[in-house]
Amino acid sequence: MDYSLAALKLQCVQLSSARQTTTQNGFTLGGILFQRAWLQGILVSAPSPSDSGGKFLLDDGTGIIELLLSADFRSRNWETGMYIMVVGGYFVRAGDLPVIKVHKIVDLSAFPDRESMWYLEVIEAFKLFYSPLFEE
Repeated sequence: MDYSLAALKLQCVQLSSARQTTTQNGFTLGGILFQRAWLQGILVSAPSPSDSGGKFLLDDGTGIIELLLSADFRSRNWETGMYIMVVGGYFVRAGDLPVIKVHKIVDLSAFPDRESMWYLEVIEAFKLFYSPLFEE
């Protein structure tokens, strides 16, 4: 994982436009090379810490993505319905949901207006950084 590359603020629907690169072990979106994505959304599936086979699924309103959590993260009390932020490596699996291998996860449920502010942040990032690349 190349941590010098930015974690792009994205929505699941935007990840479907990302194309895998052959040389950088990453993805491109409008000419921006990335390996990590930054998403926020609702946990729609959060198995108990004792359920090692259960899947963590995040719904950001535009799509669903699976979250792969390390044992340290899995041992915490994550509940369905929490609004969370995740940052991690992005991976695509043929015939299955895309995946974020989480290296940062934060419960944002206590903050009012968090979801609407996230949409504005993603729009702003797209306008400032990503959209000029699509115009070339």
